[in-house]
Amino acid sequence: MILTAIILAAVSCRTDDVVLLSESEGVEGLAPDAAANPYGFYLLNEGNMGSNKATIDFMDYRTAVYSRNIYGERNPSVVKELGDVGNDIKIYRGRIYAVINASHKVEVMNAGDCTRIGQVDIPNCRYITFDGDNAYVTSYVAPIGISPDAEEGAVYRFDTATLAVTGTVKVGYQPEESVISDGYLYVANSGGYRAPDYDNTVSVIRLSDFKQTAKYPVAINLSQIRKDGYGKLWVLSRGDYYTHPSLLYRLTVNGGEITDVENTGIQASGFTIEGDRLYLYSSPWNNNVQTGNTEYKTVDTRTASVIDDAFIRDGTQTDIKVPYGIFVNPSTGSILICDAKNYVSSGTITSYTPQGIKEWSVYTGDIPAHVAFTYK
Repeated sequence: MILTAIILAAVSCRTDDVVLLSESEGVEGLAPDAAANPYGFYLLNEGNMGSNKATIDFMDYRTAVYSRNIYGERNPSVVKELGDVGNDIKIYRGRIYAVINASHKVEVMNAGDCTRIGQVDIPNCRYITFDGDNAYVTSYVAPIGISPDAEEGAVYRFDTATLAVTGTVKVGYQPEESVISDGYLYVANSGGYRAPDYDNTVSVIRLSDFKQTAKYPVAINLSQIRKDGYGKLWVLSRGDYYTHPSLLYRLTVNGGEITDVENTGIQASGFTIEGDRLYLYSSPWNNNVQTGNTEYKTVDTRTASVIDDAFIRDGTQTDIKVPYGIFVNPSTGSILICDAKNYVSSGTITSYTPQGIKEWSVYTGDIPAHVAFTYK
């Protein structure tokens, strides 16, 4: 049942614009759980580039209510609302950090109610991670667009208390995700703007003095990078969409060095790690034939072997048109899959039990992609 209708309301402090109020609904198939922890999650919808339609939704497990597009309503004085292309969202020390790529900023909000605290200006920013009092944001630096002359990217460091940028360091071309291990930041470089001349390296930054110490070749067009429970890093190569498939690699690291690069041979388009399991979806795409069949698999991170080649068991995977993000609730083990549908209208997020049975599904904003769980 719709609890709050979509309303266009003029706001006196925004005479040049209107505010699109949030829309909420009870989630069919989800029982309220007052003791839930995480008690909910924020979902960042990317929105199409140039449309200024990045939005934030909120799922409240305590009430089993899903609310769409809450940012504008909570922050009516912010002109143009959240901005253009939501690329990452994290929660750290009671604050939400949303990386808004084409608006060249990190938006900072209160994790309790999504009210705005401030922003950090970073050009063509991509992903964020944290260590102590510092946040680290990857940046393409270069203007948005394919160019064989696109410059190297960088990592920006800012103070989470003051939101002041305190340093930058150059890395590879068009860096994507990064992960911290034993005092070093490992950055996946894509080289996406220089296609077909992709980058193939992981940059290593020593955090103690914020210096790049090395770049290691791994595979072309790197994107996601995550750490498992045994200290190994998993990195996704998106390939070249022609002859090189999208594959997972497992890296052994020690003291800021990458000592081994293992091609697992496992195809993936997106993944997440929870416990000893890596959950992935694979939609192999070849520009020559422009087809791809999606698979949903589970990998044992200890052995780098597939242990379940179809974790959705009730046939409802056919309802998912364009998987665009995968996440696991660490408390319940439920698997969340974002679906971008046609990229220009509302997507969905669907929850599956650990046994692969659909629990619930709701409509989201345009291009749902990034989830951050929030805890008591």
